[in-house]
Amino acid sequence: MPVVLDADAAAVLKAFRDAGRPPYETLTPPEARNLYLMGAAAARPEPPAIASVQSLNALGPHGAIPLRLYKPLTLREADGLAPCLVFFHGGGWVIGDLDSHDVVCRTLAHEGQMLVVSVDYRLAPEHKFPTAVDDAIAATEWVVANALTHGIDMSRLVVGGDSAGGNLAAIVALHAREAGPKIAGQVLIYPATDFRMGHPSHSEPETSCLLTHSVIRWFRDHYLNTPADADHWRASPARATNFAGLPPAYVLTAGADPLRDEGDEYAQRLADAGVPVAHKTYPGQFHGFITMGKLLPKAGEAMAEIGAWLRKLN
Repeated sequence: MPVVLDADAAAVLKAFRDAGRPPYETLTPPEARNLYLMGAAAARPEPPAIASVQSLNALGPHGAIPLRLYKPLTLREADGLAPCLVFFHGGGWVIGDLDSHDVVCRTLAHEGQMLVVSVDYRLAPEHKFPTAVDDAIAATEWVVANALTHGIDMSRLVVGGDSAGGNLAAIVALHAREAGPKIAGQVLIYPATDFRMGHPSHSEPETSCLLTHSVIRWFRDHYLNTPADADHWRASPARATNFAGLPPAYVLTAGADPLRDEGDEYAQRLADAGVPVAHKTYPGQFHGFITMGKLLPKAGEAMAEIGAWLRKLN
């Protein structure tokens, strides 16, 4: 079926194009990071009130990893411990940080009634694959090791993220199945799962908006060391050979998104392996829409639905 943007998504896309924003691939990574933060600030909604935000640091193989712990006003505690979502931000492994996804994490904490730990993993090209993966795994293990100190129920630990962060969450879930810790769920928001980029949505003209086909290649080339890295499951979780025994998953995909087909396929492969999967598609939205709640009502709807899934999960 042809991709047709919702009216509000089409208006946002037109506004971005009319503003004459330079494509990320024409910029240096530091320039792209600044541009991304400016755009995120203009599109994000007012955050919900929460109880507290705390800066922390995990220690990983490459050094300290900044974290941000969000505590909502309403927290689903049992015996003084609460569920926790370890969240990895999107941005193609090149852009994005704790601030770009601050409102997303506040909203997930509020909607899920749970603690959220946002992870500021190292970015490419300064830190190429698999450094972001190493940081994501180390941060998750640190959260478990320090769970009681921060009131976290280790039996209700969830990983999640959007785009590149969804990629990292899926990889952490695969790693933890073999090495621990036990993960109770995974939230994969339009995840990048296959660096081979061979799905039809990677070549459809209608999907090349905001996250364009050319900028995906720019992200890939900054992140991977060689084309051979794309075949490793720690870069492309879709390259894993066994999906059995993975934690329940919520997978969100968007219609006007180059990553649509690989996200849809990943959800199906999880389900085929017996993993409980909630798969939600937003056919009229583009990649990155959940961060734009000020401009896109569907973003708020998506966040509320993720929160409902998290509350039901644990």
